[in-house]
Amino acid sequence: MNTTAPAPTPTTRTLEWCLHLLIGGLLVLAAARSVADGAPRSTAVVVTAAAMGVAYAAGQLLPRVRADRRAAAVWLAAVGALWLVLLALSPDGVWAAFPLYFLQLHLLPRRAGLVAVVATAAAAVVAFAAHAGAFTLAIAVGPTLGAAVAVAVVWGYQALYRESEQRRKLIEELTTTRADLAEAQHSAGVLAERERLAREIHDTLAQGLSSIQLLLRAAERALPGRPDAAARHVDQARQAAVDNLAEARRFVAALTPPTLEGTTLAGALERLCATTSTRHPLTARFHLTGDPVPLPAAHEVALLRIAQSALSNTVRHARAVHAEVTLSYLGDRVAVDVVDDGTGFAHDRLPAAGPPHGGFGLAAMRARVHALGGSLTIESAAGRGTALAAQLPLTAAGHHVGAVGVDGDPGGARRG
Repeated sequence: MNTTAPAPTPTTRTLEWCLHLLIGGLLVLAAARSVADGAPRSTAVVVTAAAMGVAYAAGQLLPRVRADRRAAAVWLAAVGALWLVLLALSPDGVWAAFPLYFLQLHLLPRRAGLVAVVATAAAAVVAFAAHAGAFTLAIAVGPTLGAAVAVAVVWGYQALYRESEQRRKLIEELTTTRADLAEAQHSAGVLAERERLAREIHDTLAQGLSSIQLLLRAAERALPGRPDAAARHVDQARQAAVDNLAEARRFVAALTPPTLEGTTLAGALERLCATTSTRHPLTARFHLTGDPVPLPAAHEVALLRIAQSALSNTVRHARAVHAEVTLSYLGDRVAVDVVDDGTGFAHDRLPAAGPPHGGFGLAAMRARVHALGGSLTIESAAGRGTALAAQLPLTAAGHHVGAVGVDGDPGGARRG
């Protein structure tokens, strides 16, 4: 009936129709009894009951009464005035007080509704006593008890409605929160996958393309005086392109690195050293210490990629002649060490990570070992070469297990 009323539901509509039928039935009852009893004022009772019924029906049909609290209060006052006239004419009008209680509590503010109910109950008691010619306790019990029941029912319903609304809002907030959490988790997964792919591309395709570029430059310098050397460089570049194509297909197929297919990590590192020595003016040797044990695929991929990145940066930046790659099984840990005799660098000359300066090599190494709970240590000095050590635990480790200590960057890992 007003802007603060609960939104209609099938249950509330049923209750409203019950209230309509109750008021209509009580008015018909009062008019019929007056006519049947041959009361001297029966005509006035019938007219007043009809007028009250018309006024009540108008309130259900006029949109403004349903939308505006002030209009609803005026309508309720008109219905109440007609009820008082009916009450003065016939004692049967007292029964219409019960549905009026519900209207007053429903339409008026809490305090005003309670005052209106008390006033209506008092009017019913006084009028009923006047028609009876005497005041007794029984006369007061009916209207008073009806008022108490109406207050308890309406206020109880309102309390249940408020609780239901609170629960509905909590459910909506929970649903929204879960949707936001799912979206945040999805975004985090997308970012993590992008970071992983960036590391993979840097450590494989980018390094391979860089190697191809160096080989083609060497072939260009060898022409036209040394065609045999140029052809050898071109053939090595072609083989590097074949390897890069295999890596690209691995991205599509989401398989393990081709260099690890059908071989061990030690075999892949030994092949890496041999390939690097063949393609570039750098002698890379592989060493294995300790008793090999089966490693998780993630450990093997991480250590292979770190060795690839370190050797690639040594070739591009360190101007080294020799490099040593050592795979060590240390009981509860596995480690890869890459040591070169290149120019090295001073620790205070590390560039910022990322473009335009580079630095993806060191960032990728750090991210890989950190994700597996390992540590990364780099030692270097200007003119004294560089030593890189990556260690991973053989037990399961999360993102926050272990530390990543970085003392420097191998001759160009800081730039790669």
